[in-house]
Amino acid sequence: MASVSYGPEAIVLVLAVAGGAGLGFTLPVTIAIALLLAVLVASYRQVIAAFPNGGGAYAVARKRLGRRASLIAAASLIIDYVLNVAVSIAAGVAALTSAFPALLPHTVWIALAILLGVTALNLRGIADSARAFMIPTIVFVTSILTVIVAGLLRSEPASVVGAGSALDNAETIGILLLLKAFSSGCAALTGVEAIANAVPSFRTPRVVNAQRAEVALGVLLGTMLIGLAVLIEKFSLAPVEGTTVLSQLTAASLGNGAGYYVVQFATVVLLALAANTSYGGLPTLMRILADDNLLPHRFARRNSRDVYRYGVLTLGIAAGALVIGSGGNMNALVPLFAIGVFVGFTLAQVGMVRHWRAQRAPGWAWRATLNGAGALLTAVAAVVTTAMKFSDGAWLVVVALPLLVAGMQRVSAAYDHLGDRLAIGPDRAGPRVIGSRPTVLVPVSGVTELSRMALSAATSMTPAPAAIRVCDDHESTAEFTREWQARYPDTRLILIEDTDNSVGLSLARYVRTHFGGDRVFAVVATIEPATTWHRLLPTHRADEIEHALRKHSDAMVCQIAFRIDPSHRNLSLRA
Repeated sequence: MASVSYGPEAIVLVLAVAGGAGLGFTLPVTIAIALLLAVLVASYRQVIAAFPNGGGAYAVARKRLGRRASLIAAASLIIDYVLNVAVSIAAGVAALTSAFPALLPHTVWIALAILLGVTALNLRGIADSARAFMIPTIVFVTSILTVIVAGLLRSEPASVVGAGSALDNAETIGILLLLKAFSSGCAALTGVEAIANAVPSFRTPRVVNAQRAEVALGVLLGTMLIGLAVLIEKFSLAPVEGTTVLSQLTAASLGNGAGYYVVQFATVVLLALAANTSYGGLPTLMRILADDNLLPHRFARRNSRDVYRYGVLTLGIAAGALVIGSGGNMNALVPLFAIGVFVGFTLAQVGMVRHWRAQRAPGWAWRATLNGAGALLTAVAAVVTTAMKFSDGAWLVVVALPLLVAGMQRVSAAYDHLGDRLAIGPDRAGPRVIGSRPTVLVPVSGVTELSRMALSAATSMTPAPAAIRVCDDHESTAEFTREWQARYPDTRLILIEDTDNSVGLSLARYVRTHFGGDRVFAVVATIEPATTWHRLLPTHRADEIEHALRKHSDAMVCQIAFRIDPSHRNLSLRA
């Protein structure tokens, strides 16, 4: 519902180029959008009933349209979640700077500060609850309805913010202009699918409650959109630089007193909550995709705070890039928003047509007709939006969508390849015996407690592991040998030269040369610092050695991490 803060403005910005005559079409265009909203609400009630486990377009496409369509649906959802954060934050900052114009030059920094704060809070873990969202949502909806009612009762504006720049007959009103305005205003429909994605979150009976919520959303959103459009025509509002259309409408209906600031602050808060919902939705979606081997498995990992850290960070970084690239301008981001949404809408509705034809339950024909009509309308809207907004930045979504699909296919192919290589064939029923005494090498840097612990771990693999050290030209190998033999007289020590100006590459060259046909294990010990400050101190030499041995030799690398207890001198085995 927060989309009413930028949906009507997107329409006005397009129609304003035709002057006052163009702005006169604000209400007809909004009514057309409201009719599409009604079709979508009716269609998604069917999605909720057919897929009570949630998932929206991705779930429908995965079951009814095949793998490729499900990847497109998933990619469109990823794009929408990222854009939702960027657009909501930019719209919230626009509402803030409209109330406090002195903040306008700092738009980007304010947006980035809000984004950083939301991201940091989600990294720490936030338990969203319906009650936490309820109060600001009620305040926002009540505020918008109050603006509409007060504006309808006024014969003249209570206050006018600035002067519009629309000129009569500035441009001929044609079908293309109206289509562009329609496609811009469709950004207000971007939240319709959210309820279908989250059916399991509703109370029992989930399907009935979710369907009622879908209808309530449609009625409230449609009422607010049409009401604001009526006020735009009544007060003859036009775009004003640095002031949102909603701010102008609020000032015209309520004046510049306390009521004005209540509406503006309610808008900022609800838009912040709208952005925050992506931090719950996208990391969960990425976890599902990772479980399906479509994204790296690290996106399915949760930290100790039960947060999908990699998903949250990815969302924050991507949204930050959009905010910086757009200069924090809400109107530069809104055109990108609706394309991915309508792609998801279309796939969901086409999938539902396939679903009803396969089920053929009582009433399937009219249900399939309803979803088919929805698919046709949203497909047309997707094409129109892409064509009308292509040069305004929509090309970015057109490029990103297939790139995301290709990336997920590449990840899936990589996991399939790994699965094939790791699968146990019919002739590999038991573990393979490598040998009674494998060669085990332990890279060491000195006579330290870490070396002792690494050698102790290596003895579990063979009774006689060998320590190996790469020496540079500036150190005394004889002195190190004496020190080593005094401490470990029964452990073989191999000293090699640093032939490649790299410890890892020199080790890999030695293993290839001396153990080319043998099975070699390398036990690489590393330190896991106990504090954040200590993480900056290690040289990460163990990571260099591991990478070089894996890439440039056939050695089997076993990396063992030891944790340093800050209150004791001893090391403890971590992994």
